[in-house]
Amino acid sequence: MTQGPDAIRLAVIGTGAISQVVHVPIFAEREDVALVALADLDVPKAQTIARRFGIDEVIHPDEALDREDLDGVVICTPNQTHEEMAIRALRSGKHVFVERPLATTSVGAQRVIDAAAEAGKSLVVGLPHRFRPEVSALRSFVAGGELGDLYSVRGSWLTRRVPVMRPTWRQEAAAAGGALIDLGVSASDLCMWIVGFPKIKRVSCVTRVRAFEVEDAATLMFESVEGIAFSVEVSNTFFAGDDRYYARVMGREGTGSLPPLEVYKQLGGRPIEVTPTQPRPRGGENPYMNAYRRLLDHFVRTVAGRADAELPVNQVALMRLVEAAYASAKTGKEVEL
Repeated sequence: MTQGPDAIRLAVIGTGAISQVVHVPIFAEREDVALVALADLDVPKAQTIARRFGIDEVIHPDEALDREDLDGVVICTPNQTHEEMAIRALRSGKHVFVERPLATTSVGAQRVIDAAAEAGKSLVVGLPHRFRPEVSALRSFVAGGELGDLYSVRGSWLTRRVPVMRPTWRQEAAAAGGALIDLGVSASDLCMWIVGFPKIKRVSCVTRVRAFEVEDAATLMFESVEGIAFSVEVSNTFFAGDDRYYARVMGREGTGSLPPLEVYKQLGGRPIEVTPTQPRPRGGENPYMNAYRRLLDHFVRTVAGRADAELPVNQVALMRLVEAAYASAKTGKEVEL
């Protein structure tokens, strides 16, 4: 596609599944984005993808982080590289989109946020559920007090079991590839985002380690200072025809769950469905891709100066939660925050 004269110049770093399925196809079709280069250590793989989408250059990740002719970079590399790459790109004057997690520790997440604040550049994290219309609708019900005082929030992300022919970074502890951080960050953020990121006071977690050195399943329980009980379940060895992704919020005056979005309130002494009509993704696009399209559009607008990007400060609290969960799983004891 031909880019306009004011198109922002981006490079995508990392050519794994999320790049091939989401980032590269979406950016490649936009007239206001010039996808200048792909960066990956696996040059033949990157060249194949570049040819498919008409991208002129394949470069080393270091070059993408330092080049002065780029407005921004999209970091889709293994988890343990996110912090260092994001900080380096920000300090070289680039806007940054980084896939979750922002960093593998709460201290690291704060360092990235501080670098973005110092550089005056946008920093956007790959949490597309925040851009799903049904999530926004449920969040609005909660924020407006429509469900009454909340007492329970439950979420899950269960992905189908796929035979692993050879271990990748997702099976390595050094790469922070376990299910708790890889899936749990997103599932926990979904639950916390819907109810406004309350302060957490205690955490308990059980993980399962089977064939590799990292967990393939985790059950996380935590409680907010206000007394909201959270339960999050994640697994990358789910036996089913499809992945499962859901959230449920329960309050004294109503309940909301998704997907699909269903909201019930107590009216006249009995539960009445008050679910708002949701827009359908264009062209039959699935909700996951549509949410990513909205998220990446938000990033593009921040880079172009057409929208403000709030620094993702709640990712520090989220990573404190994940750290406490790992500590609980290791010791078998509840952890106070």
